[in-house]
Amino acid sequence: MNRRFFLIVCLTAALLPAQIGRSESKPAPTIRKGKDTVVYRDDNFYSAFPSIVQRRDGELLVAFRRAPGRRLLLGEQNISHTDANSYLVLVRSRDDGQTWSPSPELIYAHPFGGSQDPCMVQLRDGTLVCTSYGWTLVNPDYAARMTNASLQGSFGFLGGYVLRSQDAGHSWQGPWLPLHIGSDPTTDIFGQPVPAYNRGAMCEGKDGRLYWVVAASTGSKPWRSETHLLISSDQGESWRYSSPVATDPKVMFNETSLYETPKGDLVAFLRTENFNDYTAIARSTDHGKSFQPWQDAGWQGHPHYALRLPDQRVLLVYGYRHAPFGIRARVLDAECTNFATAEEIVLRDDGGNGDLGYPWATMISKRQALVVYYFNQADGPRCIAGTLVEIGR
Repeated sequence: MNRRFFLIVCLTAALLPAQIGRSESKPAPTIRKGKDTVVYRDDNFYSAFPSIVQRRDGELLVAFRRAPGRRLLLGEQNISHTDANSYLVLVRSRDDGQTWSPSPELIYAHPFGGSQDPCMVQLRDGTLVCTSYGWTLVNPDYAARMTNASLQGSFGFLGGYVLRSQDAGHSWQGPWLPLHIGSDPTTDIFGQPVPAYNRGAMCEGKDGRLYWVVAASTGSKPWRSETHLLISSDQGESWRYSSPVATDPKVMFNETSLYETPKGDLVAFLRTENFNDYTAIARSTDHGKSFQPWQDAGWQGHPHYALRLPDQRVLLVYGYRHAPFGIRARVLDAECTNFATAEEIVLRDDGGNGDLGYPWATMISKRQALVVYYFNQADGPRCIAGTLVEIGR
């Protein structure tokens, strides 16, 4: 071996480990906040609880709950999340969210009361599935005769229902009523076992089935709520019970979004009560047959939505209902294992009070996601707003 060749071999051997280490430690693409936007605002209405999907042709659909803005219109002092005239509506954008249709299209008006939280997801074949639940106004005499019914002020609970569209949301079929969680003693206003309900994203598994985490009362005193998993093999028309997701003698769980990881784990992001608004996480490694004991994520925020990014990481967005009020996010690894250490990203911190949040998100390009939520500033009219999230190289 001549001297020149020997030196080349030695130099290559010396540099190779450094190059390998540099490649392995290559930083992940950065995530940063982009511009804020308004999706829908009409000061005559109280608009809240949005969800968003992107169609295959690029069209964006945002569904939300719209009710009369009774403070402005009728001089009422307080706001309420129960209203006999709250309907499910949607708006559209064909230019990546720069402009939106000014007049919302009706998704559904419940014949017996007002509807809440249209949780719209898009299946792989383009079908849209939307879940919601309702409240109806009852007079005091009737309310006094109701047994085991869930009452909130002058409103009685109707339970959950499921809608479906196969033409990009122009028409909707249903409603289909989910099954009742057997351990829940709650009845609807007609004295029937209350249909399962929740606010949060269901997910379509690799097996084509729908997985949906719903809330239920324990029936014990004091009243507590817990969560359970339902599974559908017919795109939401019928459901079967699978397993408890999260239950605890002190902590309550309700609004939950579900995410399937590339390895097939189901990860539930749960809103809690009696736990200082801390996020909880529950995981299933057997396709929902069982869930491991819930974990404290170690930070505040709710409810959540988990969006898969092009590099398989997960953008987790959530409302922040403590000063400074707004919207926050974290970027999790592909299997959602770093939820306790992932850095928090502030998307909005200029909210007027805690009546905001409930974000949902979709990719609008390989480098941009759009996060939508409801928002108020200085306790003014509630609107549907959005924030672009830039995904760097």
